[in-house]
Amino acid sequence: MSARKLQTEHLDAGDPKAITRAADILRSGGTVAFPTETVYGLGANALAPEAVARIFAAKDRPSWDPLIVHISDRAMLDLVAEISPEASPRVEALIASFWPGPLTLLLPRTASIPDTVTASRALVGVRMPAHPVAAALIREAGVPIAAPSANRFGRTSPTTAAHVLHDLDRRIDAILDGGPTSVGVESTVLDPTRTPMLIYRPGAITAEMIEPVAGPAVLYHFAPSAETPQSLPSPGVGIRHYAPRARLILTASPAELTATASTLTAKGRRIGVMLPTGWTAPPDAATFAWGDWHSPETLAQNLFAGLRALDAGNVTAILCPLPEATGVGLAIRDRLQKAARPK
Repeated sequence: MSARKLQTEHLDAGDPKAITRAADILRSGGTVAFPTETVYGLGANALAPEAVARIFAAKDRPSWDPLIVHISDRAMLDLVAEISPEASPRVEALIASFWPGPLTLLLPRTASIPDTVTASRALVGVRMPAHPVAAALIREAGVPIAAPSANRFGRTSPTTAAHVLHDLDRRIDAILDGGPTSVGVESTVLDPTRTPMLIYRPGAITAEMIEPVAGPAVLYHFAPSAETPQSLPSPGVGIRHYAPRARLILTASPAELTATASTLTAKGRRIGVMLPTGWTAPPDAATFAWGDWHSPETLAQNLFAGLRALDAGNVTAILCPLPEATGVGLAIRDRLQKAARPK
């Protein structure tokens, strides 16, 4: 299915009628971009295969990449997923501690979930977003909403409505504008049915937070392959993702950043820099004020907005330092390393 040429409605989430209108579009099989606390998602009725197919068409997303289903209450969870007696204590502890919030759980799917949502896998990713607009939309729609990030496939994730429209205007039915998102990176994806549990995608809910609640959780390492996969084991494990149009170059220190910038400038490259507070800007570089280097939560919140802002300046290369691999810094590194991989 190819993306339909649509007139995208811009709905202000502050208007009481906007949620109702967006919910009507979803119930009728349309697509709506909406804010979550992480990034903007592109939603469709998770129970309707034709509606889900419109997500893939709008994003140019391959069918082997599964989606996350967003729910508003326990009844919806029971509709889309099953919890075995063995996994129940662990899953219930995670739900009690982190829902609503930026944690996706991989659970056995029910027969209600189409193959298109899970790329024909047995597990479905489910989360309950904490954003009030997302929660209100799902409640009003009355159906679980399948929603990946609301951007063209492989590109930088959107954290504002303007980012969504840049990528998907006239490819989706509507966008529900709730302002900038607060977390800035996608949800943690966790498989609680395994021992130890597997983190397929790190996010704001870290292993250090998960382990006291539900036991050991280890990071999944995806082995890149030149072959097109039949399906990915989870949302968020693609080889190259989150990428700006400019070449992204990662650096380990201020000195390396300065030296790399000097080399590229000498070659006539137009460079942009994700610049932490207090770091020295290289001469002739476009810079984005990334935030306090010692506040990974701030860096995460500003990450995608910064990459998009520098891309909009028509730079040919973006230099970005890598935070330490602890806490939310691990999630930032995951996004940057995937974004920096060659095509």
